[in-house]
Amino acid sequence: MALDLSVDAQARKAATPPGRYLFGPVADFLMLGGSAFLILPILFLVPRDYEGPLAATMVVVAYLVNYPHFAHSYQIFYRNFGRKARGDGYDRSLQLRYIFAGVIVPVIMTLFFVYGAATSNTRLLGFAANAMFFFVGWHYVKQGYGMLMVDAVLKRKFFDNRDKKVLLVNSYAVWILAWLQTNTAVTQGQYYGLQYYTFAAPRWITDIAVLAAVGSTAATLSMLVNRWRRNGGGLPYNGIVAYVASLYLWILIARINPLWLLVVPALHSLQYLAVVWRYQTNVERDVSDAARDPEPKILSAFGPRYRLRVLGFIIGGAALGYLGFWLIPFVLTALIPYDRQVLGSSLFFFIVLIFINVHHYFLDNVMWRRGNPEMSKYLFR
Repeated sequence: MALDLSVDAQARKAATPPGRYLFGPVADFLMLGGSAFLILPILFLVPRDYEGPLAATMVVVAYLVNYPHFAHSYQIFYRNFGRKARGDGYDRSLQLRYIFAGVIVPVIMTLFFVYGAATSNTRLLGFAANAMFFFVGWHYVKQGYGMLMVDAVLKRKFFDNRDKKVLLVNSYAVWILAWLQTNTAVTQGQYYGLQYYTFAAPRWITDIAVLAAVGSTAATLSMLVNRWRRNGGGLPYNGIVAYVASLYLWILIARINPLWLLVVPALHSLQYLAVVWRYQTNVERDVSDAARDPEPKILSAFGPRYRLRVLGFIIGGAALGYLGFWLIPFVLTALIPYDRQVLGSSLFFFIVLIFINVHHYFLDNVMWRRGNPEMSKYLFR
């Protein structure tokens, strides 16, 4: 083995800061998407008879992972919302985005569902389920791209603007292909007792989407090889794992195994929680008394005050998730009369689930964008 001990080589090493992690190399790998590569092969060995027990298990996991992941986006987005809506510390464009996502979008969706339920328009409500699947897929691939960008910053292995365009084009190409395939395979179905319909697309459109996805994937692989060479054999590998898992395992081949469909939402949520928990930890560390012991003294077992506050944030997210996904629709079902013969017995569970999933996309599209001063201050510390 030949060692490069030249002055230039030593200077390059000294100038390159060590890579950082959200929580650590192994934790980042598993939380950002690596666990998908471990779980998927195992599911092929699980008999289909275990679909019921696995589904029951994933209901419990939803309380611990899926619901808090949605709730945390509301906790962060609406914190100090008045200041954001006034544009205090935010540029005009970001201010308008906060108002649109935080006020206008939920009002429009509320009016849509009120009208659909009041008129018992099952077809209109059914299209909402298709819209949810559309936005969920878009959200998955954008989050995968975002995780790659976060890891690239942490590892100081940056992508230039051309590289980012290649990654984004590939994200959208894979997402569109997956959406078209789903619309071809499933023309109609039931979601919480309501019929929904997909949009039939001509075969030639799907063929074009296949070519676009294959071509953009090849371009992405070529770009990553070139970037690896330019970085001297280094890449943000955990970010790449997150990107690949989000696009291909969770979107493109999600229907490869019925059991896999039950697991994917939890893995996506876990990926989100890795960033949110790191972000919130940095927020709490910035408080003046963050390092002090909590009061009363018995709480000192949890460590300094910032850790206790992060724990409170997580518990609050779990409680808010339970409130949004179960308690609120249960109460609405019990109190508000509607035509159960036409709309079924789970109308408000249907509405709340779609509302939160779609709104979650709009909230994240504002919060995690480049140029948001909060993200710049706390995410990469």
